[in-house]
Amino acid sequence: MRDHCEVSGGLSLRRWSSEDVRAVLTAFEDPMMSRQAAEPIDSPGAAERWLTDRTDQWTSGTAYAFAVVDAADTVLGQVAVGAVNHRHGTGWVSYWTTPAVRGRGVASRACRTLARWCFDDLGLYRLELGHRLDNPASCTVARAAGFTAEGVERQKLEYDGTRYDVERHARLATDAEPRATDS
Repeated sequence: MRDHCEVSGGLSLRRWSSEDVRAVLTAFEDPMMSRQAAEPIDSPGAAERWLTDRTDQWTSGTAYAFAVVDAADTVLGQVAVGAVNHRHGTGWVSYWTTPAVRGRGVASRACRTLARWCFDDLGLYRLELGHRLDNPASCTVARAAGFTAEGVERQKLEYDGTRYDVERHARLATDAEPRATDS
């Protein structure tokens, strides 16, 4: 199973390493990111625990997270597949990018590459993802990565006492490969 993949436009996916503590801390300084973390990522120790969790999940076969990096190995984001169910060939895709590269197609290109890796290396058949309805940028990423909208899950997520509807998308191994664009 590959732990490094080339993405279009000079990007790569690689496994997270213990040397990524500073990049993780910087990414989670963004308020959009910090509220999604299970615990605050506000110290080197918290970033190290986050990285250790990524390694442990990879080792156990329950989730596979990749840092999205540029040619200089600067971390630009993450793509991951979690809730991997080998019996049914399914997984849940997630992604994020740093503020500096949002809107430049980094997430969609990385998601396309992750999906191909999931189908080819893991042998998965169905990938799912979801985004809050008030997050049209995430919907754009999902569609550009070849994920088809399947419906809305009412009030699925709760942040700061507010419930949010989530649109679910899926991509099947048998779906046509999405056209590589920068969207």
